[in-house]
Amino acid sequence: MIQLLTPENWNDYELIDCGDFEKLERFGNVILIRPEPQAVWGKGLSESEWTKLHHIRFKGRSATSGEWIKKDQKTPDRWHINYKNKDITLKFRLALTSFKHLGIFPEQAVNWDYIIKCIRSFKTEQPKVLNLFAYTGGASLAACAAGAETTHVDSIKQVVSWANENQTLSGLENIRWTVEDALKFVKREVKRGRKYNGIILDPPAYGHGPNGEKWKLEDNIKEMMEDVVKLLDDEEHFLILNTYSLGFSSVIVENLIRSSFPEVQNLESGELYLQASSGYKLPLGVFGKFCKI
Repeated sequence: MIQLLTPENWNDYELIDCGDFEKLERFGNVILIRPEPQAVWGKGLSESEWTKLHHIRFKGRSATSGEWIKKDQKTPDRWHINYKNKDITLKFRLALTSFKHLGIFPEQAVNWDYIIKCIRSFKTEQPKVLNLFAYTGGASLAACAAGAETTHVDSIKQVVSWANENQTLSGLENIRWTVEDALKFVKREVKRGRKYNGIILDPPAYGHGPNGEKWKLEDNIKEMMEDVVKLLDDEEHFLILNTYSLGFSSVIVENLIRSSFPEVQNLESGELYLQASSGYKLPLGVFGKFCKI
């Protein structure tokens, strides 16, 4: 079943408009303009409205880096926002990075909700969850807050430290932090016979491990999936595979999951997007997920 999913009722985040390869977003009380390669259409609001509304704009120096231009120097470089799911509140520290990122991908809130729902439906007293390519830990926080024993794996030490800070801000503890190449970690866990009730993967198109290991999505994802499914608990489990690559469709993700895990149950696939207040839908990745209770 192909789905289109977008976060709803998030007071601290709003996609105001998008177009002409940019997006206008509100994080808490701060409104930013950032590049967006998917927004190939024209803007819904006028350029003068964008200029009036924004506090900070990202200006690229190259394809991979740039600088933030503030209209008012009093605008902070770092601030906090919250995400709520019923009785769970997650708190994130945002920061202006030279790579245009802020430390959060808002469209992933849909997956956080799914993680919480699956964990709370399990009979296992403390399910074990593994978050791979885990970045600043949104999915890790969601799993931990829902009651799971959570392992967070990312290859960049500074990013893992940022995730640890988000854990403290959210009033959580005991997430297991691991700085390692995700594929190497998974292979070692398979050898150890480890099992997890939930596994989350949000791999980049390209990346490097802490020791120079190379990751290329189309070259490595099949091997990763074949190993990851060996770690799933037989009785209760969920898995989320999310990719952001212009060359990947949700059908590819669905086929990857089915070929690696033929006995899959309740498989869903589709596209994540953000709904702009101006009316446009901004696509931001494809997903496949399933949950066995």
